[in-house]
Amino acid sequence: MNGMAAFAEAAEVVIAGERALCDPSGALFLPADRLLVVSDLHLEKGSSYARRGAFLPPYDTAATLKRLHKVIARLRPDAVISLGDSFHDGGGAARLPDAFRRHLLALMDGRSWFWVAGNHDPAPPEGLPGDWVSELALGNLVFRHKPEPGGEGEIAGHLHPGARIVRRGRSVRRACFACDGARLVMPAFGSLTGNLNVLDRAFSGLFRREHLTAYMLGRDRVYPIAGGMLRPA
Repeated sequence: MNGMAAFAEAAEVVIAGERALCDPSGALFLPADRLLVVSDLHLEKGSSYARRGAFLPPYDTAATLKRLHKVIARLRPDAVISLGDSFHDGGGAARLPDAFRRHLLALMDGRSWFWVAGNHDPAPPEGLPGDWVSELALGNLVFRHKPEPGGEGEIAGHLHPGARIVRRGRSVRRACFACDGARLVMPAFGSLTGNLNVLDRAFSGLFRREHLTAYMLGRDRVYPIAGGMLRPA
C-alpha cells in the first residue's frame, strides 16, 4: 500500500513541533524520517512465564511478529525504533525459536533498527543485529523507555497507557497513545500486554491535563479523545 491510503485511519499528532501519526496498530510513524516506533513488544513473555511454572498460551511472539510484519509491510519504514521491553526478560532473544528468529531478521533486513534498553531487557538482545541504545535523539525528539521528569519532546513507553470513556451509558476502554503536545507515551504493542488507565497516579505529573489527548485504538482507526472526557478505571 502506497501514498496516503496507508495512513487513512491514523491520527496526526504534534510532539514538540514534530509531526507524527498514531497508527491503529499501536505503532507511531514519523513520515518526514520514514521512522516507525513500537514499544513494549514483550516477545517471549509466554516462555518466560513457563520457566517459572506459570503457563500462558504460547502464541504471543508469533502474534506480535505477525502484527509487526503487517504494519512494516504497509508503512515501509526506513528505520524502526523498538522502545524498550522488546523482550520480556534478558534471555528472551536467546529463547526465540528459529522460525521466529528468521521472521524477525527478515523484518529487520534492509532498514536501520534500534533497540532501546528497557527495564525488562537492560542488555542487548543476544544474537540479533541492530543498534543498542539507552535513548535516542532525533531533531526535537528523544526516544527512551521510561518517561522522565520534564520530558519535553519525549516519546516513551513502559506505562502501557489505556483510556476509558462512557458513551450512552456504555463504558469503553482501549489502549491508547497519550499526548499533551510536549510528550507522548506509547501503548504496548505486544499481544500479551495489558494497559493502565492514563488517569492513574503512575502518570501523575507527566502531562498538562488541560492539553492531554488520549488517542484510543479502535479496530480500524484511532479516536482522539480530549482529556476532559476521560474517566478513571
